[in-house]
Amino acid sequence: MCYSGRMAEVGLREMRQNASDLVRRAEAGEQVTITVAGRPAAVLGPVTPRSWRRWEDLADLFREGVDEEWQADVDRLDDAPSDPWERG
Repeated sequence: MCYSGRMAEVGLREMRQNASDLVRRAEAGEQVTITVAGRPAAVLGPVTPRSWRRWEDLADLFREGVDEEWQADVDRLDDAPSDPWERG
């Protein structure tokens, strides 16, 4: 594995062989680029922790005006139930 000062890169095969170690590194805050045939394909990294937000941080979002086109958008929706797997 590459441990230089920049983001580490590992090949897909190496990722499969060292998955547990890579997940531990990601949990510790490191980001690792997974490569396929030498090309970057994915980034494994830490999950952003969820946290409560204070009302003061969100209040401005609710002070904005109403979307003038909201009702027109709702009127265009078809409320009829449908089977998304139906072949027609």
